[in-house]
Amino acid sequence: MHPTDFTLAGALAALEEGAISSVELTQAHLDGIAKLNPRINAYITVTAEKALAQAAESDARRKRGDARALEGIPLAIKDLFCTAGTETTAGSRILKGFVPPYESTVSQKLLDDGAVFLGKANLDEFAMGSSNTTSAAGPVENPWSRANDPDTRLVPGGSSGGSAAAVAARMALGATATDTGGSIRQPAAFCGIAGIKPTYGRCSRFGVVAFASSLDQAGPVARTVEDCALLLKSMSGYDPKDSTSADMPVPDFAAACRRGVKGLRIGVPKEYRLDGLAPEIAALWDQGLAWLREQGAEMVEISLPHTKYALPTYYIVAPAEASSNLARYDGVRFGSRVTEPGSDLRDLYERTRAAGFGQEVKRRIMIGTYVLSAGYYDAYYLKAQKIRALIRRDFEEAFRTVDAIVTPATPSAAFGMDEKQDDPVTMYLNDVFTVTANLAGLPGLAVPAGLDGQGLPLGLQVIGRAFDEESVFAVGRAIEQAAGFTALPGLRAGA
Repeated sequence: MHPTDFTLAGALAALEEGAISSVELTQAHLDGIAKLNPRINAYITVTAEKALAQAAESDARRKRGDARALEGIPLAIKDLFCTAGTETTAGSRILKGFVPPYESTVSQKLLDDGAVFLGKANLDEFAMGSSNTTSAAGPVENPWSRANDPDTRLVPGGSSGGSAAAVAARMALGATATDTGGSIRQPAAFCGIAGIKPTYGRCSRFGVVAFASSLDQAGPVARTVEDCALLLKSMSGYDPKDSTSADMPVPDFAAACRRGVKGLRIGVPKEYRLDGLAPEIAALWDQGLAWLREQGAEMVEISLPHTKYALPTYYIVAPAEASSNLARYDGVRFGSRVTEPGSDLRDLYERTRAAGFGQEVKRRIMIGTYVLSAGYYDAYYLKAQKIRALIRRDFEEAFRTVDAIVTPATPSAAFGMDEKQDDPVTMYLNDVFTVTANLAGLPGLAVPAGLDGQGLPLGLQVIGRAFDEESVFAVGRAIEQAAGFTALPGLRAGA
């Protein structure tokens, strides 16, 4: 077996047995990055020397018998997480040269558990996008390709496309990601891997560059459901530095993967059977439900009547919060500065923000500023918050009778880099199945479950009650086992 072909759980076992060292494992992934990143562009920054030093320390610690939960595991860190001493750009020109003096809580927790950081993963600028084509560092390419059209470069999904592409292409064993409206689950589905957005408050947001603060949530992407469970346990936990962090015990998520689904009631929302839903997506959904039924679960049709308002609600709330959060990037305190001799402060602001922000970020700032402005606040933002409460109530009612909900993860497989890009509304529709979980603050897991007619991966989504990631992992693992998804992308390390 090539060192990059391990799952995260398998690598931990091999490290414990002495079959491989962390230095060897890390070097193999760095070799994969050197080979593939010039094309895939999954990493903005590669920290090879630091990674090998961390790996050597991990090997010495394991030799002493002091191994921790993720000892020696090489990971990619989405470039939205502040990393002490390593540039953090959020995929934007405006943060070029920003080197944080502190570590985000999530990345610090991973370091404390022995993880090795390979570098910073590419993303849509400030996490705004569903294709990973809006990054100032350039687009990320999906390592998968269409069987009958291998020359068309496909998007990996966004905003965590760099994280997902790095894992799928065997350039990392796992990666941190963030999800504001589907930015973990959609790229995971497009790249044929697993990814979970945990309950809002499960992982600290301290040190994560903010997009929309009431929606953003950190989570992992990895090759299997169990790998995600192992990463999430290390990433989770109460943080007094984050006022939205939940003071809740962190369960053994990996153990929950082995529970099975016998006796569970699985909700099937009728509103998710959209007009024009691709037949392959509908067929995969039905197959997933059949797999769960065969394992002893009961299917229950449910109604989430306010689902049809979720996308417009999201695209009012998220830009409004983005408009507020991104006001801090003004060329004064950190990041790039654009000014002319003799210009005043207002000119500094205007020149810096005009040059520093990309088109999608500017679009969302303008939308957000508009819906928060006098005369429009009540008509748009306040109304969206009321609809958001109704969406949350729909889920609360549904979870009175079911233990988890299963839906498609995306409305299609990965699309070409030159497709859909000219129409922002069409791009926004990629999040149609995922935004509801963010608006309600619920956990959602994407699981690879099949291939479309072009040989591209398709995923299913499991949504659970707040802070019941254990049931989500149990259902996700049951789907994963039944699907037996073993297909691999053409572009990958060790191929």
